[in-house]
Amino acid sequence: MGGMDGREHVRVAVIGSGFGGLGAAVRLRREGITDFVVLERAGSVGGTWRDNSYPGCACDVPSHLYSFSFAPNPDWPRTFSGQPAIRAYLEHVADTFGLRPHIRLDCEVRMMRWNADELHWEIETSAGELTADVVVSATGPLSDPKMPQVPGLDTFPGKVFHSARWDHDYDLRGKRVAMIGTGASAIQIVPAIAPDVERLTLFQRTPPWVMPRTDRAISTAERWLHRQLPFTRAARRGLLWGIRELQVSAFTKRPNQLGLIESLAKANMARSIKDPQLRAELTPSYRIGCKRILLSSEYYPALARPNVDLVASGLSEVRGSTLVAADGTETEVDAVIFGTGFHVTDMPIADRVVGAGGVTLADAWKGGMQALRGATAAGFPNWMTIIGPNTGLGNSSMILMIESQLNYMADYLRQLDVLGGRAALAARPSAVGAWNRRVQARMERTVWNTGGCTSWYLDPNGRNTTVWPGTTGEFRRETRSVDLAEYEVVRIRERERERGRGQDRIAAEAAVPAAAGHAAAAPVEEGAA
Repeated sequence: MGGMDGREHVRVAVIGSGFGGLGAAVRLRREGITDFVVLERAGSVGGTWRDNSYPGCACDVPSHLYSFSFAPNPDWPRTFSGQPAIRAYLEHVADTFGLRPHIRLDCEVRMMRWNADELHWEIETSAGELTADVVVSATGPLSDPKMPQVPGLDTFPGKVFHSARWDHDYDLRGKRVAMIGTGASAIQIVPAIAPDVERLTLFQRTPPWVMPRTDRAISTAERWLHRQLPFTRAARRGLLWGIRELQVSAFTKRPNQLGLIESLAKANMARSIKDPQLRAELTPSYRIGCKRILLSSEYYPALARPNVDLVASGLSEVRGSTLVAADGTETEVDAVIFGTGFHVTDMPIADRVVGAGGVTLADAWKGGMQALRGATAAGFPNWMTIIGPNTGLGNSSMILMIESQLNYMADYLRQLDVLGGRAALAARPSAVGAWNRRVQARMERTVWNTGGCTSWYLDPNGRNTTVWPGTTGEFRRETRSVDLAEYEVVRIRERERERGRGQDRIAAEAAVPAAAGHAAAAPVEEGAA
């Protein structure tokens, strides 16, 4: 529908078409809301599962748990499915729930500004402008790659790319390749490319804890059973969820209980790494769980290959085609692959959101990200985020957290309906502060804060603004409904009243000529109602 100024106007604008954005779109339709758009900067849906197409890319959460409860998939090919299957699942969701007409591809959001007079968001995109009553930002924390500033990198004569922007046109076979980083992407890439390259050098700043990944193909019989008897599929999902819920207390309250898991991780390493020196370089000095526990049964065997070298030091400098590590080690390579993560605690979308006071979300979050129940920020009415601050997980499926936030989004919109008229909900700074203090107080005893590591969970101030310090069930209870006491209701009643007075005045003035010549006609006073 069109706005008064000729621009397209929608009730809800969703930003991004990954799990969060598509989930929001499905929930909107299920709530009976069809006046919405999904704005996607790329040419297809899928979010991080579209962008990350590197060799070996797969999920480290079991497939039956890493899927929407409202869109179960009985035909997952593996217990831990790969990127192609997950991306195909998201395409299937878009088709099954009739989302295509709402999705605007190649439509990057450049700026969003809150109009306090009209109580709506003005959105500038690469494909034009529109306005929306409510914005749901589902850009996700794993959407913008982080490239380190390495002296001399711009002079490197070979190929350079990030794991999330894989160059499929570049043939790695027979090349000398450097892998920078040892995170979740790197431990999948290393085993996938090691058999093909001439030499692979892994630059490791901090070693990860790696547990075996018990992946296997899901049999035809299992798939048939899940299709014919849906309760078996639900039971499988419930079991996977329950096991992970029971693990949470060790991460959040009793990190010392994780010592047994460390022993299992060391045994996993010892099975493949026989060299004592290499084992020592691969053994972390921090408590397991402080950084995300990685799953792989191929990583350590790959590092034991004769054409794979480990440099137990971060990349410090590039001199032509030579990479220099912080410990002085020099390695000549043809290609450099960065597996250095994403902008998580400094999401670029925050620079493109201008709130009620003319302040960007990035400026509002300079001291650290914080949002009421992980969804709404003070000073940004009718704006909410999916996978917001302190909604991440260290041991379970983010889809569970997304669905909880979709519950909150749905009730937020219901509350606006109940309020009626032109209204907005603005999170009270006191409520945002209280929620954040509560979360941070609980964070103090968690393994993420006490485990002795520096992880991407922490912002530059050392605060953990990423992870949720509780169970997914608890988060679902916290986001079941909107508490209006935590919000200020913003209206434009006074402005509407003034506009009404102006319209009455115009009508009265127009009536004067018709009354001319009548002795009983009274003059129209300025401002008469």
